[in-house]
Amino acid sequence: MIDAARLQARIESLGAIGALPGGGVCRLALTPADKAGRDWLIAQMESLGLAVAIDPIGNIFGTRPARPGTTADAPHVMIGSHIDTVATGGLYDGALGVLAGLEVVAALNDAGTETDLPVTVAAFTNEEGARFAPDMLGSLVFVGGLSLEEALEIRGIDGTRLGDELAAIGHAGTGAGPSAIAAYVELHIEQGPILEDEGLQIGVVEGVQGISWTEVTFSGASAHAGTTPLRLRADAGLAAGRTACGVRDIITAIGPGQLGTVGAVTLSPNLVNVVAERAVMTVDLRNPDDAALIEAEAALATLIAAAAAEANVTATTRSLARFDPVDFAPELVDAVEAEAQALGLTTRRMFSGAGHDAQMIARIAPATMIFVPSQKGISHNIREYTPPEDLARGTAVLHALIARLSTPKQGA
Repeated sequence: MIDAARLQARIESLGAIGALPGGGVCRLALTPADKAGRDWLIAQMESLGLAVAIDPIGNIFGTRPARPGTTADAPHVMIGSHIDTVATGGLYDGALGVLAGLEVVAALNDAGTETDLPVTVAAFTNEEGARFAPDMLGSLVFVGGLSLEEALEIRGIDGTRLGDELAAIGHAGTGAGPSAIAAYVELHIEQGPILEDEGLQIGVVEGVQGISWTEVTFSGASAHAGTTPLRLRADAGLAAGRTACGVRDIITAIGPGQLGTVGAVTLSPNLVNVVAERAVMTVDLRNPDDAALIEAEAALATLIAAAAAEANVTATTRSLARFDPVDFAPELVDAVEAEAQALGLTTRRMFSGAGHDAQMIARIAPATMIFVPSQKGISHNIREYTPPEDLARGTAVLHALIARLSTPKQGA
């Protein structure tokens, strides 16, 4: 059985690394705080008897071996997530999946349970994408969707080179993760309000919606705000504003399932009495239906062109991330639901609105996710919170599922 108090203690201990005044944490990827969290995690893995490996992109893998006599090429059952955060993050996003994995291993150790397959707990690099784009970067490199060489050359929002920062914290490893994965399971807070709103305990995640991130740059000319007529302006700020409003129109027109967000806007020279000569903004589009997402992307391109023409500026765009919708392995989705219901827990099938490492691992192995409620749906925020009893319920489902998957002869 899992130990809920032990799980909570680990969550609080990791949460103290990069802690922010008033609550929450800041462990941006490959910063000193991230290094401290990584070093803490490795020590925790080693204390549980896990064999630790770090790969060249900094992904951390802690493996509990299978019973004696298991062949060296046996596929692993993997539990994973991440420990990096956004700049004003909470204690649970990502960290829960990794620390619940440690609790599952601890419970297996406590019971003296031998498994037919190795069990690996993974912490992937730069899942958030808050410092280096794209998000889910470490898992994307792991599955071969982005080359290591390309990833190491990526520049962060602070101008730093990813490879330099990875080397600086001493986590550019030479090891490797499992070469074969029987199943991947990720426990995560919902990061939305649905489970709490419906009074349900476990989200059975069927897949992850598609994500499209675009950076838009409008280039015009600065001018005096009091002396330049509107017809003679090349107003980058106007173009950005028209685009921001238009994104809402796009998602309304496409209908349920479509989301769109303008998350960042930077004006230059950013002065009260000067027409902006340059505007850089980001647009985040999401939909579980890829055809609808493509429709939204086309509408965005049309909107940007119209906004640039109206404001008498030029526009350039750059894709920051583009991930297709992902459907998880039906047999694993069914297994999550069965284990949760066997424990007497209420469930709901749902899609994830946020991106996760699980969607990358799904490219190469059967994968699924388990959700637990987020209080008021808050995440990426220092007020992010999930009660200990909900954390324990999700971890209990994870433990039951991993026991079943790692010993298929007994758990079939």
